[in-house]
Amino acid sequence: MHAPGNGPAGEASSRLRVVAWLVLVYAGLIALPYVLSYSQKEILVFLAINVLLVASYRLLTLTGEWSLAHVVIMGVGGYGSALLSKRLGIPVPVSMLLGATIAAAVAWGLSFPLFRMKGFYFLIGSFAAGEIIRLLWKRFRDPFGGPKGLKRIEEFPSIDLGGLNIDFFEPVNYYYLCLIIVSVSLWIMYRLERSPLGLTFHAIHWQDKLAESVGVNAWRYRTLAFVVASFFAGLAGALYAHYVGTVSPNHFDVGEMVFVLTWAIVGGTATIYGPILGVVVLTVINDVALRALGFDQLRPLFYGLILIASVLFLPNGLESLVPKLRNRFRRNAKKPAD
Repeated sequence: MHAPGNGPAGEASSRLRVVAWLVLVYAGLIALPYVLSYSQKEILVFLAINVLLVASYRLLTLTGEWSLAHVVIMGVGGYGSALLSKRLGIPVPVSMLLGATIAAAVAWGLSFPLFRMKGFYFLIGSFAAGEIIRLLWKRFRDPFGGPKGLKRIEEFPSIDLGGLNIDFFEPVNYYYLCLIIVSVSLWIMYRLERSPLGLTFHAIHWQDKLAESVGVNAWRYRTLAFVVASFFAGLAGALYAHYVGTVSPNHFDVGEMVFVLTWAIVGGTATIYGPILGVVVLTVINDVALRALGFDQLRPLFYGLILIASVLFLPNGLESLVPKLRNRFRRNAKKPAD
């Protein structure tokens, strides 16, 4: 006999709960812009882009490698999409996908030298590769614009729906566009992780020698994870470029990469929602709480303190609190009423 809650009925009930939570979450996300100020709506756009960035970074970490070039790869997508739309006149939706593809292609090229290294050496090698790309952006004014970067980048074209004009220059409209793109991307990454391919990524992470002993080509799978993660990072860069209207080497430096690392570590990387929790909580602390108190210039200090506290008192990240809160909620729900 099945234990209570197990079997087909239990699985169906679990899926219904997940669907119900997703409906509630997305209802809140759709309504959220209408209770925020204009500046907070812009923060919401950047938050959606950063969710895609940090989720794609987690996909890379599934194989056990941590990169310091992920933000630069994001910049490759931004620069690629900006140049294709600005110089070649390619429609922005197409240039965004092509920019993400260029980021994936650059990652594939970098995989040949980088995946000859592992662990700490891969981390340092990825940092060096990212800095080389940034120096190229600074060195060549044509086509990259030099230190000042590219300006007046084409914006996402407006859509006319029977007299209703949707202008994506408005933060709310662009936020909804990002919400759709990020949701689809997260679903793809989730399905990828749950597939046999994702299980192979995990196997390489925990027992790479054992995986190789049964015929798994670890280099090939690490490269694949790097390329796919870079595609979504490049897509995040394209979303950023066509909203802000400018990209420069300083937008994608190691300081920004430290923030991504902090989001991932504080949130945790065992689940797909862990890094998302990290970026949401830290963005609220930094861009809402600290800015309201006038301490937004102290962002690196607070991030450092939060990172140290997380490592000491919450080593598995914020995601480790979710099962505890769920179990407590279930225990309280089962208690008989007084």
